[in-house]
Amino acid sequence: DIWAGAAIAYGMTNSVVDFGDVLLLSAASLFLYAAGVVLNDVFDASIDAIERPERPIPRGMVSRQSAFIFGTALILAGILTAFLQGELAGILSLFLVFCILVYDGWAKHLPLLGPFFMGMCRAINLLLGLSILGIFTGWHYALIPLAYIFAVTQISRGEVYGNNRASLVVAGIVYAFVISGVLYLSPDEQERTVLQLILLFVFGAINFWYLIRAFRHNNAANIKKAVIAGVLGIIMLDAAMASAYAPLWVVGLVLALLPLSAGMSRIFKVT
Repeated sequence: DIWAGAAIAYGMTNSVVDFGDVLLLSAASLFLYAAGVVLNDVFDASIDAIERPERPIPRGMVSRQSAFIFGTALILAGILTAFLQGELAGILSLFLVFCILVYDGWAKHLPLLGPFFMGMCRAINLLLGLSILGIFTGWHYALIPLAYIFAVTQISRGEVYGNNRASLVVAGIVYAFVISGVLYLSPDEQERTVLQLILLFVFGAINFWYLIRAFRHNNAANIKKAVIAGVLGIIMLDAAMASAYAPLWVVGLVLALLPLSAGMSRIFKVT
């Protein structure tokens, strides 16, 4: 998200890239994302003891108190790193922390507010990259991950028990709007448009393939695969947005995260 946002911001303003700022915002994003994952397990410890006993806290690998302290430390590290890059990034990090805590502690149990706040987390994460110049360059691009992650999170609500065909249909409609939105927001430059079309085609083909499978065989296993495809699809979506403004090597750098993330998804729980 950070790399895509920075690519858009620098590309729209024809500014010189400051790799130090990119690294600072990347670190801030990593700290805050990790904090959200850790604190999610802290808040869900009692539920996970029943539904997902293999997770670290129910298994007794780490105490709930230690996880809370670690998550808090990650939040502070993320906020500090964001402020080191700039005031606007620091302020955005505070909003991101707010959305993380609201989602983890309360909203995720609600049908619409849960997906909305998760989408807001991704939207603000992209905004961190877009704000790299200290202004809201291309802020409207943040609507893309907001809508997309709203849909992915909504279908994930059936991950444990299945039976969520209505959410899958809504997700398919949102995915179509997301693809159209990226094309609509991007400048019309032939070479970049071709690359972007290819990326969006692959993004859509993979996601719709898993959505259709989950709809036809609406069980927990297929829903989980659709969610994983949606989460990993964020990288392809970011690359598609960046391709409208960035040189090919930047797009390749973003895409290089895909095989890395796919490989790590076999080791760590994606959902």
